[in-house]
Amino acid sequence: MNNKPYHKQHSHHNTSHSSTHVSHASQESQSRHNQDSYRVGLSASTRPHPSSQNRPQPPQQRPNHPSTPNAQPTSQNSNTTFAQLHIIESLQRALTKEKYVTPTPIQAKAIPHLLEGKDLIGIAQTGTGKTAAFVLPILQKLQPKPAIPKTPRVLVLAPTRELAAQIGQSFATYGQFMRFRHTTIFGGVSYGPQIKDLSRGVDILIATPGRLLDLLKQHHVNLRAIEFFVLDEADRMLDMGFINDIKKVVILLPQKRQSLFFSATMPPLVAELARKLLTNPIQVAVTPQATTVERIEQRVFFVDQQNKDALLLDLLKQSNLTCVLIFTRTKHKANKVAVMLNKNRIYADAIHGNKTQNQRTKALHDFKTGRIQVLVATDIAARGIDIDNISHVINYELPNEAESYVHRIGRTARAGAEGTAYSFCAADERMFLRNIERLTRMQIQHVDHQFHSEAAKNSQERPPPRGGGFRGHSGGNRRHNQGNTGRSQDQHGGYGKPRFNKFRR
Repeated sequence: MNNKPYHKQHSHHNTSHSSTHVSHASQESQSRHNQDSYRVGLSASTRPHPSSQNRPQPPQQRPNHPSTPNAQPTSQNSNTTFAQLHIIESLQRALTKEKYVTPTPIQAKAIPHLLEGKDLIGIAQTGTGKTAAFVLPILQKLQPKPAIPKTPRVLVLAPTRELAAQIGQSFATYGQFMRFRHTTIFGGVSYGPQIKDLSRGVDILIATPGRLLDLLKQHHVNLRAIEFFVLDEADRMLDMGFINDIKKVVILLPQKRQSLFFSATMPPLVAELARKLLTNPIQVAVTPQATTVERIEQRVFFVDQQNKDALLLDLLKQSNLTCVLIFTRTKHKANKVAVMLNKNRIYADAIHGNKTQNQRTKALHDFKTGRIQVLVATDIAARGIDIDNISHVINYELPNEAESYVHRIGRTARAGAEGTAYSFCAADERMFLRNIERLTRMQIQHVDHQFHSEAAKNSQERPPPRGGGFRGHSGGNRRHNQGNTGRSQDQHGGYGKPRFNKFRR
């Protein structure tokens, strides 16, 4: 979730959409080694199992994340409290219980405008607390009313199942002392249970676009009473090809509503959509667009394609690579890398659009609890991965869209922690690296290592042309794996049972 205020002492959430309660098991990554002096450490065969009990415990408080010099200045200082933002007592009780003390910059800047009922565009990097920035004011402004069957009053659209589930968990966590009903729908499950849930009535609906449209066509949900509409990760949503689905949904919304856009970047297409759908929106930003998280130390390894596996295995011998997220461009490569690691006694799993919901949930749970050391992912699943103790992100393959690099490495250094990002760059990826450095306005320092490739470093080779609708996030376009409905698994929504939040006396 991108929902955490800083100074959170326990921040590990269960991503399962069917779980009503939150489990907390915070961890902090071990100290980082000097990336400039790369060397081989323990052999894979002698490395101990990466269990969670071997990881250090977190400090009692995290420092505030420093504001970025180019970011729009905030009127609130570092001592701002949620009470000063006029958050109601029941929400403050939940924040206190969850050890949330200080609002993040995006929360301090967005919440006052949202409580005033204004439309808003929020631009912030991943891991800066975007989710809580809209969940808290929505819960505060949502008036208690009997839930009407099939007619939610809040609609939140998210690009992936994991992100949708985490947003749903945020509503449950922050609203634990309030009375409302909510459900989350995303892919990999049958329609029956979610239809039953919606027919009973929910106040808040979190959904992925494809399954929501299916339910709308089947008349199992009606959007005429929507009071709050949230488009989260708007840039990723459009990048994944959901623009037409979003437009179809928006047409069904009432004119009188409060609309919120949250995004890590503001490309022209997102800006155009915002102009059409929002009314006199306030724009708040806590970092410049496409600026990578300051606390992430970034390094690039020039290497030939055939040597990437050997380089990865050598890196993973380092004892401080305790919780590693690896990115590939395709689902096939993600599976291949995970298999290779397991054959070398490195506990790993893969997560991408072809995995069932149960497989994805299990992989995330095993990664969070330390049962596996490495999770291999494609970009389509990246924004739903919210694990505070990721020590390293490794780009096994550089993304062909520079903006995706920002989102990938944003999986580490979350909630004010530090992190490290390694990128492997082969000759045919050199242009991708140049585009990344141009976007981030920085030159990523390269590391000398035994598999170094001068050919890759000095390559002027252009990447191969895209084919078959390749978009770089999951190995195919959004119509891959078509079924009877002509939508991919990631478009389908699944379901989450409605949660009943009551005052605890």
